[in-house]
Amino acid sequence: MCGFAGLLSRPTRSSAEQHDAVARMIAPIVHRGPDDHGIWVDADHGVGRGFRRLALIDRSERGHQPMRSASGRFMRIFNGEVYNFPELRAELEAAGARFAGHSDSEVMLAAFEAWGVERAVPRFVGMFAVAVWDSTERCLHLMRDRFGKKPLYLYAEPGLITFGSELKSLVAGPAFDRSIDPDALTAYLRYLYVPAPRTIYRKATKLLAGHLLTIRDATAPLPASRPFWSLEDVVRRAQTDPFTGSDAEAIAEGERLIGEAARCRMVADVPLGAFLSGGVDSSTVVALMQERSTQPVRTFSVGFDEADYDETQQAADVAKHLGTAHSQFRLTGDDALRLVPELPTWFDEPLADPSQLPTFLICREARREVIVAVSGDGGDEIFGGYNRYVQGESLLARGQHLGGAGRAVASGLLGAMSPTAWDRTLGAAGSLVPTLRRTKHAGDKMHKLANALRHDTPAHMYRSLLSAAFQEPTRLVPSGHDVPGGIDRAFGLAGSLGSIERMMLADQMEYLPDDLLAKVDRVSMAVSLEVRVPLLDHRVAEFAWRLPRKFKIRDGETKWLLRQMLYKRVPRALVERPKMGFSVPIDRWLRGALRPWAEDLLSAEALAASGALDVAVARAAWRDFLDANGRVTGMAIWALVNFQAWHRRWC
Repeated sequence: MCGFAGLLSRPTRSSAEQHDAVARMIAPIVHRGPDDHGIWVDADHGVGRGFRRLALIDRSERGHQPMRSASGRFMRIFNGEVYNFPELRAELEAAGARFAGHSDSEVMLAAFEAWGVERAVPRFVGMFAVAVWDSTERCLHLMRDRFGKKPLYLYAEPGLITFGSELKSLVAGPAFDRSIDPDALTAYLRYLYVPAPRTIYRKATKLLAGHLLTIRDATAPLPASRPFWSLEDVVRRAQTDPFTGSDAEAIAEGERLIGEAARCRMVADVPLGAFLSGGVDSSTVVALMQERSTQPVRTFSVGFDEADYDETQQAADVAKHLGTAHSQFRLTGDDALRLVPELPTWFDEPLADPSQLPTFLICREARREVIVAVSGDGGDEIFGGYNRYVQGESLLARGQHLGGAGRAVASGLLGAMSPTAWDRTLGAAGSLVPTLRRTKHAGDKMHKLANALRHDTPAHMYRSLLSAAFQEPTRLVPSGHDVPGGIDRAFGLAGSLGSIERMMLADQMEYLPDDLLAKVDRVSMAVSLEVRVPLLDHRVAEFAWRLPRKFKIRDGETKWLLRQMLYKRVPRALVERPKMGFSVPIDRWLRGALRPWAEDLLSAEALAASGALDVAVARAAWRDFLDANGRVTGMAIWALVNFQAWHRRWC
């Protein structure tokens, strides 16, 4: 895993000036690649690029970047891994290509030489962000992997285009306008992240996942990118070619595909391990890894002093059964207090998923023993693991059946009590109905349901369910607007998709790349750790989309296929428990150890200084959260304080 930055501009700088500009851009991302660095410029064409290397495969100087192709036509920088490079190398060697080392970097360049950029990219299996200068065509190609595991940002103004793995590189470039995009801020205060292609800055963008962008003229507006792989296309093809096999055949094919995805992600010339929560996704991945390893896989888990958030015992039980070499760590409110000042440095664009804290901790501790870690991320989105899919389908159907008047009455009744009052009521009822006692955040869920019922279309209802922070963020950002995005595209896609499939598609298009994968990339790279994700191999995803719903959700049980694979390897009792998720007690921390930090950032003076939020509305939200009967959630306050901390650091 590495990091890069570069620019394309009018050819007005000398080679030395161009070199210095690129050096300044890669200086802030040394954490992404502490092993090596390189800079290449072509001042005659206004091109420059720099690279920071975390050496994982072929750690010799033959893996140094920027790297030039054999003919000299292509000069390329590359962040990520191409896992099928041995197969591609064999094919290229049979056609006459020769290689000096054994890195995937050389294979990628040889593929560009042999097949051209447009035809080569769809053949890569892996995670990658790539910038390629074609000296023959005099154009810059930028590309990003299918699910957006690796980031790629762009900034453009007349005569200058900069690009890089993190926004901080662009901020350090020759020019950068730090004006905030109010629509991006509005989306962040709804979802806790900024959906692509927007960024928090008005003039900066994210290259969309699975897209290729070709730039020929730095003085012209940025051209449109084009997809080399599209989830919508995958879904359309799956509808015309569904899987028709038996249960046993589906399980066997899942084992083959996920097993191969795990195997190729275990290739590294450095120590490797895996994250293990004890849940279905990570346990399945680790079980398949252990079957393909000649020695115990090193596994890691993180827990909390708060028992209702702690999964370390379950993880330890699974690790013992599988025979892994297991380590576990703990996170307390005091640990969080020590970590939060670093959040704006790791996240140079606001991101307020609270699991960023335990994710950072497990990455930091794992990095003491390994340089590569394998993760179970993606199973919920690909195989239908979220409870909201089942509950959301029922909600969407009943909401439409109730009609406008019925929804208004139901919404009013559910929203009549505060979340805290709901928790007390349902807690008391738990003595009569034990399942109610096991429902976490019941009051918040009742209010989410009430808010969703205020809307009249399935897309708007699901947007409300995904509004993790504020239901009406435009009250905080008066100049902001809600803009269409992945939810609208998913629910507007033609075909016979059900509500669950549309919710899954929406999550795969936005929540997965712009929240979960962005979070993992930033915190893992902050400690120079590479994280690989087998369940998001695009071949696994394409297979999952061909599966009829019964292989994902059956008799109310989520992730049916993954569970059957896991039950063959781990006793059901070790992994059968209510879904917990990788979360933290953020409400308690904000009212406890983190309260002074939040008080400072949400003071009237601090809010006025940032100038981005309505001071009165933000202050009212903070007071409401502190009220025992308040309706504002900890997630909403976490979004506010993270934005304020980010603004103080970067603006």
